[in-house]
Amino acid sequence: MSTKFDNSIITQVQQATDIVDVVSEHLNLEKKGKEFVGLCPFHADHKPSMYVNPVKQIFKCFACGAGGDVFKFIQLRENLTFPAAIERLAERAGIKLPKVKISRRSMGVNGSQFDGDPKIAARVNNWVSKFWQENLRHEQKGAFARDYLQQRKITDDSARNWEIGFALDGWEDLITAAGKSKISPRLLLSCGLAVAKEADKFYDKFRNRLMFPIKDVTDRVVGFGGRTLGDDPAKYMNSPATVLFDKSNSLYGLDKARHSIVSTGTVVVVEGYTDVIMAHQFGCTNVVATLGTSFTDGHARILRRFAKRIVLVFDNDVAGVEAANRALEVCLVQRIDIKVAFVTEGKDPCDFLLTSGKEAFEKMAEEAIDVMDYKWQRLTEGLDESDNYADRRALVDQFLLSVATAIRSGKLDPIARGLIVSKISPIIGLSADQVNRELKRLHQRLGTNRNFAVKNQKVVSIAADGTVLGKAKKEVLEVLLNDPGLYEFFADAIGPDDFTEPVLKEVAEALFDSMHDGDDFSISALLAKVESTEASSLIVNLSDIGEKKGDLRRRLEDALAVINEHSSRQHRREIKAALVDNETEALRKVTLSLQKNNKRNPGLMTN
Repeated sequence: MSTKFDNSIITQVQQATDIVDVVSEHLNLEKKGKEFVGLCPFHADHKPSMYVNPVKQIFKCFACGAGGDVFKFIQLRENLTFPAAIERLAERAGIKLPKVKISRRSMGVNGSQFDGDPKIAARVNNWVSKFWQENLRHEQKGAFARDYLQQRKITDDSARNWEIGFALDGWEDLITAAGKSKISPRLLLSCGLAVAKEADKFYDKFRNRLMFPIKDVTDRVVGFGGRTLGDDPAKYMNSPATVLFDKSNSLYGLDKARHSIVSTGTVVVVEGYTDVIMAHQFGCTNVVATLGTSFTDGHARILRRFAKRIVLVFDNDVAGVEAANRALEVCLVQRIDIKVAFVTEGKDPCDFLLTSGKEAFEKMAEEAIDVMDYKWQRLTEGLDESDNYADRRALVDQFLLSVATAIRSGKLDPIARGLIVSKISPIIGLSADQVNRELKRLHQRLGTNRNFAVKNQKVVSIAADGTVLGKAKKEVLEVLLNDPGLYEFFADAIGPDDFTEPVLKEVAEALFDSMHDGDDFSISALLAKVESTEASSLIVNLSDIGEKKGDLRRRLEDALAVINEHSSRQHRREIKAALVDNETEALRKVTLSLQKNNKRNPGLMTN
């Protein structure tokens, strides 16, 4: 293994981490027998296919093949190397690891060498977040920002809990302070915290703004949102896209709301930072925000792993109505139980909570309109308000497309579909058959459902060797993963070098090393010895297949017989070739090899 951590540290982190707890931070799990099941985050999973075994401390998706221990889950989920996954889980468990020293030189002018390293970016973001919090708490520097928070009725406790900070109205306040802590401007630039004016000239990106750190579910600061306290026309500004941050796949407050979302089964989605903070301040703790951007496929994919229902809350103005319409289309495609609610005109959720209170906000969410009811309401109101043929046709086309999308996603059953068709037919002057034909045409136009293709979250499939020899090699691994005690009968009969396929060889090396070392064998302990996610998935799959097949001893004997026969044939061919070429030295070597092979006799197992 190439990781910088020894086995004792890896084992310590693994034993201090429960895989069910970790996976639950990323998706909603439900108990099913002795295991837990949820929607797999590594493919477009519409029927829960990921199983988490708390006894074996492993996960496996029976649809896409992803599998492994808690380290591999984090590697796949967050696109981390094996050592980085160890560090992440060690930090989560409160285990201190040996620190890797980063010199002033490497973090200074030449700090660009760390561009693209999520670990370094997270450290920088964490330092910056604390720096801005200190600005807010400073008696003089933060007075104006604290006054604004008081005006918005955000309490001191909320400000501390949400780690709100303040970026001063200066061009180099952050850059100067960061330099004193050996963080270069170029590193700030790569984290989206500085702007390059010229080749070697930089200035702070966020100035005179209230700063809201944006965290992922593992509590990393991945980016920032800033609310201007001056006359900047850009009222709100988010971090640009970085190695950690993508606003289309980030939700403000999910780190704090996820447990409440899972327990209630419902998530309420608003648009602003202060909306989320005020909702939590009032005790509505299942509320998150979309960072001021439109609701995206990425947001839907994230939330459907935690919530059974999504309630979108928008301002009741033209912009809010259009945003709701776009968001509902996204959720229809993603097969999510979705509803929409609108706050009183002229108010945002934050103001609504302050004037109407928690119960009124919760009632508004509970009485939210179902997606198809909202679409129908929008259609009928639009038709009543317009006598323009083009506009009316556009409204009908949009509604029918939504119906076709809902049918495709399973949102509408045949009865609901029939009711909608019967309702719309007289309004648009078409027969039910004509409407159904149009829906069929739109259904076909939609094409196949979009696959889950988020960068760095795909699981690489493992090509299967369909030959008799390839199957025999896998058979050996299947057996030993389920009964390692059989290894002592044939320790000289096969070794890692007999596995030529790279991923099989990696599994074999880790497995045989465990047996040679006399370790107490377990699948989770073996998984901690491999770094690649491909090998990890293969171990879990082979172990599962072997367990289901049973008859381990006989299968191992048969598999070894196939491998040895193949090896003998190969040696005989080499001898013939050597004889033809009259290569004495080659003949001697092959003969010795054949003699060695003849000693590899699986029949010893029956003694």
